[in-house]
Amino acid sequence: MSRVESARCEDDLRREDCAYTSCYCEENVWKLCDVIRTKRAERLDQTSVVFISNENRTVPLWRQKSGRKDQPVIWDYHVVLLQTGSRGGAVVYDLDSELPFPCSLRLYVDQALRSDRTIRPEYHRKLRVIPADLYLATFASDRSHMRNSDGSWKMAPPPYPPLSTAESQMNLDDFISMDPAVGRGAVFGLDGFTLRYSGGSAPSSSSSP
Repeated sequence: MSRVESARCEDDLRREDCAYTSCYCEENVWKLCDVIRTKRAERLDQTSVVFISNENRTVPLWRQKSGRKDQPVIWDYHVVLLQTGSRGGAVVYDLDSELPFPCSLRLYVDQALRSDRTIRPEYHRKLRVIPADLYLATFASDRSHMRNSDGSWKMAPPPYPPLSTAESQMNLDDFISMDPAVGRGAVFGLDGFTLRYSGGSAPSSSSSP
């Protein structure tokens, strides 16, 4: 691992200081944005939320803590935080990854996202990028997607109340959608995202789901 990939700034957020509930990545990242707004407001305009999904809601990610060896985890969607403007380049905060926290975007693309070129089209990833301040102001979830038909929880919810706004109690699907005409932010293919935020093309990889 290069010095850029492993280096930490003094004001980097630490994994152990972040609110975390398994399978609630969209809320974990909302809480992370809230910490930045509260304690490091000068960095908020360099911070974005990234939803990773596709039309089939089947997206592989590698180097996830719930994965096995070099096998990907297939998520319906996943959410990470992206910060640009740092001296070492853009970095990713992924509370579900075994990669460094934060991780350079180049390393995250290389090891966690890898490439769409060697996997079947139904697994190709798209990424919706939303400015953090917009996400904090507009995201809402009543957590109904995490309930079974009998009302029981698929996974235990976070200990704090559901996130809502004056306009909405539940708009999670608008953020997961990869239709550019729906929701907020900008939607990219994997190569377009990589070129926009790291200045390099997506790596070729022999791994496939």
